[in-house]
Amino acid sequence: MSRDLLLTGIGELVTNAPRAPDLVGLVHGAAVAVREGRVVWAGPEEDLPAEHQRSDPLDVEGRAVIPGFVDAHTHLVFAGDRSDEFARRLRGESYEEILAAGGGIHSTVAATRAASLEELVAAGVARARRVLRQGTTTVEIKSGYGLDVAAEVRILEAARAVGERTPVDVISTYLGAHVVPGDMDREEYLDLVTGAMLDACVPLARYCDVFCDRGAFTVEEARRVLLAGLEGGLRPRLHVEQLARTGGARLAAELGAASADHLDHATPEDAAALRQAGVVAVLLPAVSFSMRLAQAPARMLWDSGVTVALATDCNPGTSYVESMPFVVALACLEMGLTPAEAVWAATRGGALALEEPDKGWVMPGAVADLVVLDAPSYRHLPYRPGSDLVWAVIKDGAVVVG
Repeated sequence: MSRDLLLTGIGELVTNAPRAPDLVGLVHGAAVAVREGRVVWAGPEEDLPAEHQRSDPLDVEGRAVIPGFVDAHTHLVFAGDRSDEFARRLRGESYEEILAAGGGIHSTVAATRAASLEELVAAGVARARRVLRQGTTTVEIKSGYGLDVAAEVRILEAARAVGERTPVDVISTYLGAHVVPGDMDREEYLDLVTGAMLDACVPLARYCDVFCDRGAFTVEEARRVLLAGLEGGLRPRLHVEQLARTGGARLAAELGAASADHLDHATPEDAAALRQAGVVAVLLPAVSFSMRLAQAPARMLWDSGVTVALATDCNPGTSYVESMPFVVALACLEMGLTPAEAVWAATRGGALALEEPDKGWVMPGAVADLVVLDAPSYRHLPYRPGSDLVWAVIKDGAVVVG
């Protein structure tokens, strides 16, 4: 596929240019020139330099163009089905009650351990193709549903294969410290997570994550795991303050983690620590929506100066959501972010959370990951939740959807 492209007739272009007064750096009547998969020019079409003009431009006929979505928190590789658990929660059972009865993560672990590598790959590829059709061009995929060495390695191998078999860029995270499996002693499992399991997973991952929360791992246990990960070359990120406030956000700041995710019970003091440490807050509104819980304090975090990202947390139990456009709508309608803030957080914010500085914006030198909306403005994403507004997806300068 050609990686050279000229997009013309753009009614509204979201550039996410730095320090733009409107945050998203809107350009009306725009064009974007791409060469070898990178943006080489973006601006008003009337100013398009002759060197970038082509005889066969892709005219999008007044549609809006935004950067590709960067989904910075998913569990996209798994086996099994937890629709029964969803129905039980609707009847009033809590997540912790279901987990204690052997459901929750434990159910997915059993199914994932029983699945072959090719079965995991096939399921992951199918999900990746669906997220691509909804505009996601980069996705983070965590392990954590294996909880033994062989299964954790298999999940990360499957994640790598998803990236090889689809146009979606995959960034992998080792999450051996998801929960303690029911058949192991806690200290024994921590030894495994920081020892043989970590050693086997380091070559397959960029990050090390810990579910640091009530009923999962303590702050001290999380520190132990993340320091071991750092010694192995894996940057830290954390699930924190989702079910209760435990101090995990402060740990993320202490370690200079790439991100602190969930943050449903974060405080202004947590926000100050995250801002000062440069830790990105990855917010997951589809989880609270699915579990019918209060949303994370997105407005407080944003107004405190914390860099905010949005992600799906796609997983089989608490957020089987594959659509970043839906997450953008939830962030506006349930979290109180503006359309500009939500779109920025779902694109540039996600790229910063994954330390991918050349993604999430449309500037010279950026990776040419773009979404053409079948709408005149990015504001239609939260305005029309549930609508299929993706007209085309461009990955590395090639049209891969539409």
